Formats: sequence, C-alpha cells, structure tokens
Amino acid sequence: MDIELLPHVGLGAFRLGMSFDDAVAEARAWGSVHHSPESGRPPGKYVIASEAYTVQLVLIFELEEQELLTGIEVWRFQDEAEDIAFLLEGIDVFRTPADNLPGILEERGHEVVESDYGYYEVTDLKLRFANHSSFDYPVDEEGDPLYYDYVLITV
Repeated sequence: MDIELLPHVGLGAFRLGMSFDDAVAEARAWGSVHHSPESGRPPGKYVIASEAYTVQLVLIFELEEQELLTGIEVWRFQDEAEDIAFLLEGIDVFRTPADNLPGILEERGHEVVESDYGYYEVTDLKLRFANHSSFDYPVDEEGDPLYYDYVLITV
C-alpha cells in the first residue's frame, strides 16, 4: 500500500486542521488508539497502532480550545518486508537512504536544514525527518541508521 505524505495537508484521510472527533473516528479504522495524556481530549498526542502493518502514527492536538489536528508523526515500519510505502513526491521516505534523501529534496528545489537537535527540516514543506527510534533498523558499517525512521507533518 502506498500512502502519500501531503505537506500542508496531511496523510491519507488525516487532514491538518480536522476536528478531534473526526480524526479519532478515522484513527479507529487504522487500529488501536492510545491517548497521552489519559484525559482523552486535547491537547495531547494520540498514538495509532496499525492493525494491518507494523507502523505507528501519532496525531498531535496542541490547543485545548480548538481541538484541531496540528501535526502527524509517522514512524517507520518495524518489519523490513512490510508492504507499505510512505511517499513524498514519489520518493519512498523510509526506504531511500538517509544520506541521499536531503540531497534529492534539495535537487527538487526544497530547502533542507539540519537542526542542532538531530533532525532535518524541509522548511517550505513543514516536514521533519529524523532517526530517533529504539527499534532495530538496518545500519551502516559505523552503526548509523540507513534510513529515516520518523517524519513529522505540521501546519
């Protein structure tokens, strides 16, 4: 299955700016939903564990008074044989080598900035890529991850 990362818009059926209730209803179609904090209502993060794939999405609601989706985190699949791809402009962001992805995006006219916190930000697309997981993903000879394991889409 291919899922498009849509900068400024969302991911799959999740749309930045959608209501909390609509987002949670859609999330339940993906799998189980875990709330953090436990209050059940925004603000907070809502982790979706897919029942069909070994991926997790995190829906971010920052403002209690509006309860609108402001960010979506996507965590790379844990099973390398997984039949799922997250695409940005046709690029599989979790199977394109991390050393190559920033350059490919820059060749397409996007500014990519490395932060002091260890992530790469595609400024015009409001996307962040990072390697922050504790999962046992493929690494190179130096032990560095071969691929990004996290992407954040924000408003």
